[in-house]
Amino acid sequence: MGEGPRRQRGPRGPPSPGRGHGVGKAAGTGARELTTGGQGARRDEGRSREGAVRMVRRSRRKLQKVTGLCGREEGLRVKRSCPSCGPEPGGEEKKGRGNLISVQLFPPELVEHIISFLPVRDVVALGQTCHYFHEVCDAEGVWRRICRRLSPRLREQGSGVRPWKRAAILNYTKGLYFQAFGGRRRCLSKSVAPLLAHGYRRFLPTKDHVFILDYAGTLFFLKNALVSSTLGQIQWKRACRYVVLCRGAKDFASDPRCDTVYRKYLYVLATREQPGVVGTTGSRACDCVEVYLQSSGQRVFKMTFHHSMSFKQIVLVGQETQRALLLLTEEGKIYSLVVNETQLDQPRSYTVQLALRKVSRCLPHLRVACMASNQSSTLYITDQGGVYFEVHTPGVYRDLFGTLQAFDPLDQQMPLALSLPAKILFCALGYNHLGLVDEFGRIFMQGNNRYGQLGTGDKMDRGEPTQVRYLRRPIALWCGLNHSLVLSRGSDFSKELLGCGCGAGGRLPGWPKGSASFVKLHVKVPLCACSLCATRECLYMLSSHDIEHQPTYRDLPASRVVGTPEPSLGAGASQDPGGAARACEEYLSQIHSCPTLQDRMEKMKEIVGWMPLMAAQKDFFWEALDMLQRAAAGVGPGPPTPES
Repeated sequence: MGEGPRRQRGPRGPPSPGRGHGVGKAAGTGARELTTGGQGARRDEGRSREGAVRMVRRSRRKLQKVTGLCGREEGLRVKRSCPSCGPEPGGEEKKGRGNLISVQLFPPELVEHIISFLPVRDVVALGQTCHYFHEVCDAEGVWRRICRRLSPRLREQGSGVRPWKRAAILNYTKGLYFQAFGGRRRCLSKSVAPLLAHGYRRFLPTKDHVFILDYAGTLFFLKNALVSSTLGQIQWKRACRYVVLCRGAKDFASDPRCDTVYRKYLYVLATREQPGVVGTTGSRACDCVEVYLQSSGQRVFKMTFHHSMSFKQIVLVGQETQRALLLLTEEGKIYSLVVNETQLDQPRSYTVQLALRKVSRCLPHLRVACMASNQSSTLYITDQGGVYFEVHTPGVYRDLFGTLQAFDPLDQQMPLALSLPAKILFCALGYNHLGLVDEFGRIFMQGNNRYGQLGTGDKMDRGEPTQVRYLRRPIALWCGLNHSLVLSRGSDFSKELLGCGCGAGGRLPGWPKGSASFVKLHVKVPLCACSLCATRECLYMLSSHDIEHQPTYRDLPASRVVGTPEPSLGAGASQDPGGAARACEEYLSQIHSCPTLQDRMEKMKEIVGWMPLMAAQKDFFWEALDMLQRAAAGVGPGPPTPES
């Protein structure tokens, strides 16, 4: 009876301060509807807080049970710093709050097991905090659990000094990225990642698809999704699915021309078990070359070699009717055989002759370490860092050396030695120009420079290796038809992509008119990018970090510096014997000769690219010149674009 009158008096008058609860009950359905959202939020917040408290208490009880250490009712506190790094600041004032427990009191297996659930990036960051966590995070047990979590199907632990850590990092950093040149969307995308792949070692785009070789010798066939562009052309969108093409592969190659339209067949160097001879038991492992159709992945041809011959690399050179296969043995010898590609799809068997190449016949003391090829030339790098050339056509010979004086059309396999000041580590071979990187990280370019593809700041051909002085220590180098790309590391350990040469078709993103010097391209480079290549439609970058095979450059001795000394910190004008001053005077005269302000701005941008400046400094000057150019044209600065 007492409850009813209060319900009736509530709506009649203003609420009484002393009867707040009664008014709340008499407010009716409308008041409840207005306050439902707030009550629900407070109720959810209270439940989440209670759940968090229960979870903390449960974890404390488990920690006490596992470690066997008991604390007070206030709970246990774990030191946030390593005991070897000193006590925690303010520890004397907090003694009464609970027992301090060092991380080192936990069983090492427990700590490793907990750390193995962290992402790889967090494990690396935790290992950089102190000496104790560095040892724990670098243990092979941690990386074995991480590797099994990343690649559950990886049965073997791999090879090397740190097999589990190497395998885990390879599988964590693997990825194939691409950026299409045509179309409206110009952003970096990632293709599908095969779960069975043990890292990425090499890749090759063909006319319709992409092939990837991993570190376990499995060759994957990434089938692409083709879409129509705005211009009516068929463009590559992304690798939507994959299949295993073959196993036991060592290397693979296709048509060496830059245009993927010519890459009809894929040549795979692999190892296969062959049945033994009649009267013997067991089988022998023999190397062979298998030929697949790139469009369907069907094998159309196979060549098997004697079991005593072991190869490690294959390249192609020549036309389709006279395709020469060059095979590099483990001992550093070059063998070759000729195949007619137009007859590979015919169902017939014939014998091909394997012969020793002239570079190994005439120079038997040389041990070739690697080789590169294009349609009409081949380049060999020896284990001592020497470079030898084979040029098969007079036009390419003239572009590379500037003369036909030593060219012999009757002896096209005669190797020509290049004069270089240091040991060469790797190279890139284009159609009529090439790039070399020596042990000190210097880049040397040679050949045709009609579009500025040598990056020397001008368009003059070079008949001998010429150093690009403002670039050093590249990660990868690639030479195309009439442009060049360099993958380098910035001062903040980030990766950046530089390019020079012809910019038509979007092949130099951000520089449609091209550049005679290496400029920073508008491409977001993955952190672990290690190699790259470009086709007419796309730019590809392979991401895979191998802790055992990283290029290590030596410091250049002062006695080996050639030409103008390199700028160093603290070095004033006394070290410059007038070379930089004369160059600046020449730059000023070139700017003065330009008729309009627009031409002077463009010339200044080119000069900034020629100067031996850091990448950040060049970006600053280019951005400042763009701002000045827009202000002179009467265009407001406006918000920066994503590309800038």
